[in-house]
Amino acid sequence: MHRSAIFLCLLYSVLCADPQSRLIQLDQGPVRGYKDVNEDIFVFNGIPYATAPTGRDRFKAPLLPPTWSEPLDAVEKDIKCPQANYMNITSENYQEDCLIANIYVPEKIDTTLPVVVYVHGGAYVLGWGNMFKPRKLVKSNKIIAVTFNYRLGAHGFLCLGTEDVPGNAGMKDQVALLRWVNKNIAKFGGNPDEVTIAGYSAGSSAVDLLMISKMAQGLFKRVIPESGANTAAFSIQSDPIKNAKEYAKMLNFENVEDFYALEDFFKAVPIEELNLPNVMDRTDSTFLMSPCVERDVGEERFLDDNPVQILKSGSYKKLPMLYGFAEMEGLFRMPLFELWKDRMNVKFSDFLPSDLQFRDANEKEQVSKEIKHFYFGNKMVGEETVLAYIDYFTDIIFAYPTLRSVKLHLKNGHNQIYLYEYSFVDNDTPIIPHTNIRGANHCAQTVAVLDGYWNETLMNEKSISSEFKKMKLITRELWLNFMTTGNPVPADSKLPAWRPVQSDWSPHMSINNTLELRGPLLKKRMMFWEEIYDKYYRFPIKPTRPFIQKSEL
Repeated sequence: MHRSAIFLCLLYSVLCADPQSRLIQLDQGPVRGYKDVNEDIFVFNGIPYATAPTGRDRFKAPLLPPTWSEPLDAVEKDIKCPQANYMNITSENYQEDCLIANIYVPEKIDTTLPVVVYVHGGAYVLGWGNMFKPRKLVKSNKIIAVTFNYRLGAHGFLCLGTEDVPGNAGMKDQVALLRWVNKNIAKFGGNPDEVTIAGYSAGSSAVDLLMISKMAQGLFKRVIPESGANTAAFSIQSDPIKNAKEYAKMLNFENVEDFYALEDFFKAVPIEELNLPNVMDRTDSTFLMSPCVERDVGEERFLDDNPVQILKSGSYKKLPMLYGFAEMEGLFRMPLFELWKDRMNVKFSDFLPSDLQFRDANEKEQVSKEIKHFYFGNKMVGEETVLAYIDYFTDIIFAYPTLRSVKLHLKNGHNQIYLYEYSFVDNDTPIIPHTNIRGANHCAQTVAVLDGYWNETLMNEKSISSEFKKMKLITRELWLNFMTTGNPVPADSKLPAWRPVQSDWSPHMSINNTLELRGPLLKKRMMFWEEIYDKYYRFPIKPTRPFIQKSEL
């Protein structure tokens, strides 16, 4: 089957009059991709993989993709799902029906290739498939890569537990994409039985959730979460109805205690306004709209239980994982340091993650005092303790959730997790304010693996330091090894041996100028949070709705 698919793919390429383009015949219709101007690869941009329902149905699961008869010119159309313009991008093309995929294919394909599907980040409220581009990975001629859009913010993650707003629309988009890949990737030369899912930031959280979702089972073989875990506070809404009410108030809707009025408001608000509220600067380490545990409304659910319970139960398929984060993920919160430092000294409890709960305000203040002392000692949050500020946000948003998930995996016998910490910096890395040191920022490993960032001028690797060029080569080799074999350092590799993690978060690979397999990762800090979460963890709840049905009113 796969050989015939490759033959068809090459046949279409040969028949194409323009050697700089390639024609692929999908069941939806023919698509024409083009050779990249900088690399020896072909790119098929903007292929619809599903249809986003619109209007009052906008929160439902995705529909089947469109069909066409004439060749679809698969060029970059800069399509993005509706979102607030946090990044001040001038070329906006936001549209409600935004579910498109981008396929990156080597110029020469001699056999079927493994596939990597990258889920973009952006706190579940911003971003698009081609924020980062996998061109250098694909140029290796070892893989085919896919990037794609999914619905964001309230558009993708409002969760009311009703037939019209069941929740997790954005995650169901991701499953629809994986099903599309399973059905179509052989026509591009890819092997649907050799799919790796990878993601950065919220995309890392997403692939971690996909791994434990029954809805996504059987659609991939390996998982690479880069700086984000399924047990993080920002990954799962603790109380979806409470969040929906708060979000509606941000949109100036006040009648939030009337459940049906609340639902009608969200279905009627113009799509251009739906995702405008600023949720990026919240002090509780969430972004308000994110995946949720769904009520049963008679349709396929993405998540029917919370991730901690699923991981504890072991009722999921244990797939090889390349799992880790950057050394100073908390640099993600440095832009807010001047605004937050004094507030943290006045009331540190306002900065606890949302997935902790306490008997009363006194207990919350006491625990907050213990946490603050653990990181800052007897000193104030300020310029002298900026590194402690970074460590705190590294741990609560990224490091502890990742290592908590790892520990839960290990208790269920998962023995194929390759744990790492990425700490590479060079002289081009900015010095941390109020210090004389540099640190590896949020998703620094993603910047090493993929091509630059959304700004095309940053994708030119000729201008980066020789040290960073070397680091990119090493990191890409590790990632490609895992995508093709399930092991970042297979037996025939010249890189240092890398054993899967065992107890106490050991061993882990330190990824820096040199690779070094080390013992426990952040054990003291992680044990501190283990004790906190064992006592105070707030399990997410499913959305509830009134007992009186609307038809009875």
